[in-house]
Amino acid sequence: MYNWLNIIQNKLLPPRCILCGDQGFDDLDLCRDCFADLSKNVDCCYRCAESFAVTFNSPQLCGRCLKSPPHFDDTHAPFLYQGSMSYLVSQLKFNKQYKNARLLGTILARHLQISTELPECIIPMPLHHNRYRERGFNQSIEISRHLSRQLNIPMDLHCCIRHRDTAHQASLSATERLTNISKAFSVVKPLNYQYVAIVDDVMTTGATASALAGVLKQNGVSRVDIWVCSRA
Repeated sequence: MYNWLNIIQNKLLPPRCILCGDQGFDDLDLCRDCFADLSKNVDCCYRCAESFAVTFNSPQLCGRCLKSPPHFDDTHAPFLYQGSMSYLVSQLKFNKQYKNARLLGTILARHLQISTELPECIIPMPLHHNRYRERGFNQSIEISRHLSRQLNIPMDLHCCIRHRDTAHQASLSATERLTNISKAFSVVKPLNYQYVAIVDDVMTTGATASALAGVLKQNGVSRVDIWVCSRA
């Protein structure tokens, strides 16, 4: 039924590129040229998705993950947070461009379908209620809605909360980020999952994702992967 609705909608209202206004391709709100222009994160650490300057023939860990492994197990971040991708994410996050969530969720879902096994549950990165009130929505939830539907994986919005209203991470150093996010999350109901994926829009150092993953593992989850649209 859903596929038929998509076919009818695309016939009546064909997708247009969010970035340039040209005709979209492959049912995306993005044209072929603009999609090709997105910076791909191909050669990267499999644990935290930090981009490598050289190409390796097998999966590798970066120096940071070797020295101080994060609490999560793998990160899938198909794009780099630069150029058009940073525009798409920031327009969703700060200007409530919900159509960007559909696009970001779709291209992330298509990447995941061919690159990883799928978890039992998706957990969007929680926002503190003060940040939610200020922004009016949680961009990670909006992206997760599309992932959940397209990958047929349930989404849990209520198992954990962000109980500390931490400072914005963007202006902090890596060490300051770890201190800032310490003890920011709590699990508020029993977790009946062994394998989950945390969804967010962008990863910078991974400190926030690691803090949440650590809390989830303390409460019985065995494997935690991170799914983000882009890596800074």
